[in-house]
Amino acid sequence: MNDIIQLQAIDEFSISTLPVARCADGNGTLTPLFFSDHVLDIARAKAICAKCGLREQCLADALDREEPWGVWGGELLSLGRIVAHKRPGGRPPKRPRPPVIVDELGVVEPSDPETEPTVEVPDLDPIAV
Repeated sequence: MNDIIQLQAIDEFSISTLPVARCADGNGTLTPLFFSDHVLDIARAKAICAKCGLREQCLADALDREEPWGVWGGELLSLGRIVAHKRPGGRPPKRPRPPVIVDELGVVEPSDPETEPTVEVPDLDPIAV
């Protein structure tokens, strides 16, 4: 079997030809998102993984290592196993809540079911100087 993949440089100025995961920004700024206990953070991390080209390999490697927790390859792991649904803490509601659609940037609120959903971004308070 020939499992060797030869990578070609994109151009003479490219630093690396190896694929880079979408979560690897080099600074670790997304790390808290992938290891959060909050349901919305977990959903955002899964949305980031959904568009990543290394998703399958990331999940396979995490399962091989039996990662104790976190989002790996678009799946939530706990004690080395995939968790289908993470329930928020506290008592369940008496009436079921409507499903929340989450994108990389936050909660998606469709204004009209016939149109594309828009992303709702919370207003940020300016920093007082």
